[in-house]
Amino acid sequence: QVQLVESGGGLVQAGGSLRLSCAASGRTFSTLVMGWFRQAPGKEREFVAVISWSGSTTYYADSVKGRFTIARDNAKNTVYLQMNSLKPEDTAVYYCAARSDGVVAAGSLYRYKYWGQGTQVTVSS
Repeated sequence: QVQLVESGGGLVQAGGSLRLSCAASGRTFSTLVMGWFRQAPGKEREFVAVISWSGSTTYYADSVKGRFTIARDNAKNTVYLQMNSLKPEDTAVYYCAARSDGVVAAGSLYRYKYWGQGTQVTVSS
């Protein structure tokens, strides 16, 4: 029903920036609440950020607040994660995900029905 494809990952030095993109298809993008999650080696997948249908409401994990920004462009069916001031502990596979219930909240990994394949972000010290 919904297909998500992430891009923009790569290798960056600590203090640098990356912008991840997630292109959605298969369902009207503007009806979906979109989130970003990440999973580091040996760790559980964790919430990073979420954005409402309109883009007017966002929430962030404490670990990224003030450094990361989530945004969306409904005309392009795309959600972004701008990552600034990157730290080695940000190294992870980053996933975008979608939920169709309209709820905008931090966390709630299990409420997301649709997931991308992930894109690797590596931050070197």
